Order: sequence, then C-alpha cells, then structure tokens
Amino acid sequence: MSAVVVTPHLHVLRAAGTALVVDSSTAGMPRVLHWGADLPDDAVAQLPLLASGPVPHSALDESWPLTVLPSPADGWLGTPGFAGHRAGGTAAPRWVASVDQASERELVVTGEDAASGMRVSLAWRLDVHGVLRVSGSATNTGAIDAELDVAALRALLPLPVRASEVLDLTGRWCRERSPQRSVLGDGTHLRASRRGRTGHDATLLLAVGTQGFGFGHGEVWATHVAWSGNHEHLVERLPEGAGMHRAVLGGGELLEPGEVRLAPGEAYTAPEVVFVHSTDGLDGLSRRLYRSQRAQPGYRRTARPLVLNTWEAVYFETDLAHLTALADLAAQVGVERFVLDDGWFGGRRHDRAGLGDWWVSPEVWPQGLGPLVEHVHGLGMEFGLWFEPEMVNLDSDLVREHPDWVLCPAAGHPREWRHQQVLDLANPAAAGYVLERVSALVGEYAIDFVKWDHNRDLMESVRRDGDRADRPATHAQTSALYAVLDELRRRHPRLEVESCASGGARVDLGVLARTDRVWTSDCNDALERARIQRWTGLLVPPERMGSHIGPPRAHTTHRHLDLSFRALVALQGHAGLEWDLTTCDAQERQVLAAWAGLYRELRPLLHSGDPVRADLPDDSLVVQGTVAPDRGEAVFQVLSLETGPAATPGLVPLPGLDRDRAYRVRVRTELGEPATVQAAAPDWWSAATSGGLEVSGALLTDVGLPMPVLAPAQGCLLHLT
Repeated sequence: MSAVVVTPHLHVLRAAGTALVVDSSTAGMPRVLHWGADLPDDAVAQLPLLASGPVPHSALDESWPLTVLPSPADGWLGTPGFAGHRAGGTAAPRWVASVDQASERELVVTGEDAASGMRVSLAWRLDVHGVLRVSGSATNTGAIDAELDVAALRALLPLPVRASEVLDLTGRWCRERSPQRSVLGDGTHLRASRRGRTGHDATLLLAVGTQGFGFGHGEVWATHVAWSGNHEHLVERLPEGAGMHRAVLGGGELLEPGEVRLAPGEAYTAPEVVFVHSTDGLDGLSRRLYRSQRAQPGYRRTARPLVLNTWEAVYFETDLAHLTALADLAAQVGVERFVLDDGWFGGRRHDRAGLGDWWVSPEVWPQGLGPLVEHVHGLGMEFGLWFEPEMVNLDSDLVREHPDWVLCPAAGHPREWRHQQVLDLANPAAAGYVLERVSALVGEYAIDFVKWDHNRDLMESVRRDGDRADRPATHAQTSALYAVLDELRRRHPRLEVESCASGGARVDLGVLARTDRVWTSDCNDALERARIQRWTGLLVPPERMGSHIGPPRAHTTHRHLDLSFRALVALQGHAGLEWDLTTCDAQERQVLAAWAGLYRELRPLLHSGDPVRADLPDDSLVVQGTVAPDRGEAVFQVLSLETGPAATPGLVPLPGLDRDRAYRVRVRTELGEPATVQAAAPDWWSAATSGGLEVSGALLTDVGLPMPVLAPAQGCLLHLT
C-alpha cells in the first residue's frame, strides 16, 4: 500500500500488523492520529474525524492536537518534544512544517522557525518486522547570531486509554533487569539515568499495556532509547490529554545544561528511539525486536562459538603454563573460543594499578602473548582478549605521562570507583591512543574477539572547554566511544566485540549496533541468572547474551549449585564457561563435553527462533523456550527457582506451538536427570526420556503437561520436533 492514502496529507506507515498514522493537514507540526495495530483504509480515512476531542471547562477554547513534536504552542502542557535555550531567554519555536519524504515505511518531517533561528528534522522508519525507529536532529540556522543550547529532543507517541499498566525494569550490580509493575496514573512516570552509561538499573524497555498483560497475552506498547550515555524513558498522562489521546510514551537523550551548545550552522543529532507494539503480550514485542535485529546489516550469522573466559578461572594469575593446560582441557570438552581476561598488561597484578597501559607485560609474558595465542589457535580455538579502554588507574604510566587525559573538572578528580578514573575519549589524542593500542594488538596476535569492559559509572562527567568553565561531557564521551568502536570494526571487520560494563550496565541497542554480544551480568549464580536472563531477553536475542557456567561455588553469592542446573541455565544464551577446568574431575568434564555437544546441536534453533515464556500463577517455576519460526521445532526449559506454595506444579502449558501439529516430546538427559522431591515422575516422563512421546500441539498448548516436582535449583530440558 502507498504511504499516502485518501488525501495527500494523511500519511500511513504499515508493516507486520503495525501502523503509524500522521496527519499534516493542519498548521504547525503534523499530528499523530494513531500508533498501534494496523487499520483498514476506510478506518484510517475516518481518523481525522475523531482527532478533535471534546473541550472541557477551564481549558483551551478549541480541541488541541498531539503533534509529532508536542509543545506548548500546540496546547500540550506535558513534557515537550523539544526544549532549548538562548542567552537572554528560552527558545520557544512556532514550527512551519513540511513533509520532505514519504514512502511506504518512512516519513521525514522538517520544522523551521525563522524567528528563533531553529530547524528540526524528524524521521520515522518502520521496518518489515513492525519495529519503528525515530531519529531527529536540531540545527541552529544562524538567523540569530547566538549559540543555541539544546535541552532535549525527544520522540513521543500517543497511547490509548486502554493502556493502563506500566512495566519497567530496575536493578543493581549482579541483579540486573528486575521487573516492577505499576498502575498508570496521571503525571509522569520518568526513568532517568545520569550514570554516564546505560546503567545496571536501566529499564531496557519501558512497556505500557492493557490491564494484566503478560508474556503471552494483552496489548502492549514499548519504547527503548538506543543510547549508551545519559538517557530518559517516560510515560506521561495528563487529565485533559491532547485531542483523542490522554498519554504519551517515549524518551531520548538526557542532556545536562550547556552540554549541547550549537553555534550558528551547527547541528545536534539525537539518539534513535525505538518503538514497538504487540497484541500478543511481551513475547510479541520480543519476537519483533529479535527479528528486526537479526535482519540488520553486519549482524553475526555464524554459529556463536562456545566460550571459555579466564576471569573466574585464574583472576590476575595469568601464568602461561596454567593457561595452556586450561586451554588443553577447554578444547577437550568442546570450547571454541578462549578469552584471556584481566592481568596481562603493564603493571596490572591487581585492580589498583596499570589500567590504561595497553602493552603486554614483559615480566609476566617475556615472550609476549604469542606462545599462548599460538597454542590456542593450534588447538582449533579462537583467541580473545580483555580490555577496559575507557578507564585508567591513577597509578599507571599513561596517567603519569598524560594527567590531562583524565576526565575531570578543574577542581580535581572525581571520587574513585573500583580504584578507577575515566579516560577523556573526547580528547582526540586519548581516543587515538586507545584505538591504536587495541588495533595494534588485534593485528599483532590475530585476535578474534575483544571483551570491552567499562567498570564504573561516570560521576562529575565534565571536561574543560577551552578557556571556558567546565562543560558536561557524557554526550561527547559516548559519541567518541562509538567513533572508536566504529573505526576498530572498520579496520578489523572479522573482529567480534563484547560489551561488558561491570556485567550488564551497558546493554542497549546503541552499543549493540557496534558489538556482537553483551556480558549479561557479573553474577554467574545460575539461580540469579535465570531471572536476569529472562528479563534481559525482552530486548536482547539469546545469541547476543553472554551466558556462562561458573564454578560450583558462585563467585558473587557464594552459593553452591549442581552442575546440571548451571549448565541448563547457560544454554539460554551465547554459552560459555568461567571456570578453572584444571580443578574439575573426570565426571564433571564428561558432563561439560555432553553439554557442549548439546549446545552445538541446539544453537541453530536457540539462536534463530522466537521467544516464548509461559505465564504461570506461581513464579517459583519458570517455563520458557524457543520455537522455530515455522513452529516445527521447539526447546523448553523448565526451571524450579524455589519451593512453591503448591505440592505439585500441575498441568503446565507450553506456549507458541502449532495446535494443528503433533510433536515428539523428548526430555534431554545429557546433563543428567534432575533431582526431584517426589516418589515417582508423571507417567509421560519415562517415555519422553527414552524414545520420545508423541503429543498433540493443541494438548501441549491448551492443557499442558503434568510437570515433575523439582527441587529448588533443578530443571529439565524438553526438545520438541
């Protein structure tokens, strides 16, 4: 269908059952008539008739619109789409808009205000999977010979009255992505982050849905700001609303006063804001987001190699003999990528010194890293290396040579965090040093993979601006990071990069546009990980989510868990190990080899299918899976996280299957059968653990299977074909 229907002023973007309808027939910025489920042409044609709502007492004399960039000039008294300031007064534009381009799935609008000397450009792009990306820019057109401070350029879209519940995520170190729900009331529900990075507590998605929406049911609208610096997500409802809408959803970059100051002719480009709608609950959102990411240029489509990372295996003890022995055992159990973590460079024998000195330590590695790299490559594995290029220890040669490269105000260094300060990447010399050192090591040692870490929030994130006072620097720092990553990838197109930020503190689509996976959390306790990964999976496909088996005693919680459960949870993502295999006995290595084989068998499905998560009344039991796009195959994990109130789980449905097919259900026992607290398993269990049991898709979906009574921290894996 054409992007323009009925009249030249009614613009419709359509894809995969989603539609955005914009009307440019009125003065000023175009108004948004609809965002959500697609509508037939005759319904779209009638939307302008409904756009003018009733006028209440003590209000504007005429109904006011919700525009693509809402502002007080339109009658909108909520959070504005644009805010700016010039010396001597605010910038309050009255936009004269033009639709510069309209195609089936793209709309670009430009707003000019000659009197205030400003121009904004907004673009909406709806991909074939129904994911809407909104980008914008603001330009100081120079009509007034004064600088323009941009305070905000937000993307905001309307919500219908039936959107009544809010779901967002919070968290902390080692407990990222914890869900919280609330009723949508009047006022602003704002999630603002001033951490200088995305943050352990970042919401990832801000979702608003119909009452009681869940993973598999309800209508949901959601947004995500694709930016790794300061940002904000908001949902806002006003008692009087705007036209036929009462609430808006959106967000953008959070700018500090004076952070973006435009001279005449200069422009600011805002981060992309992603919107997604589903009539099938949260799983519908994730399905669209996964498919959209997987279709992007440059997305890694090769099999995700099984990883061993050395951090929880050796920490700072990077001894060649120990590491080569570890690599030998890793290859034997089926590891495909060996990653050397911290402690290989400069004076880095602990976390108080050496950070920033990206030279192989001659004391620890008198022959360089060559012997280890050659040994790893000789075993048929890829080699990866850890860096933390954005941070420095004050006790480092780099800071002693270049003290002015530390990001700080004129008053002195900010408070330390993990004994670190921040390297000012907006300083071209500092950014050039990072790029050249990382690039040189990648080239010298034929490194296949870089773990790029970022272990502190940015506090007092300001830098000197010539002879002026300190200026906020998070925007410049984030932009400079992106430029370094882009150039590194340009020089080494086969290099894969992981975004790590003391675990999961930098998980967003901005950094994922430049990296291949994220380290989901520093917590390798599988009980904690089960929930962390479940909610990270709202946005991040499993092949981009690092998920490792840790040692029997978890590094962060000191809890002991069975290997079978740790291995089962690690299958949820891009799997790996974080464990000194030289301490394993023969039986443990045998289980790891079986697990590695299972991962290689199932990853084509796990890393290409659609996510499904069961809505169960008791959250002590987690049932989640991956279903092939044609629904011909599926894998489900059944995890007991704690004791539940009921003596037995009862009938547990498996969502997402084809009701008209029959499935062969197998319990995969490569990891061993789970410990249970019951005298006998259900009748179907024996057949499913031997040759498999044929079951109707309708029965599995609508009725379910009677699950065994699992002890806490136990689980099973169901494979359906």
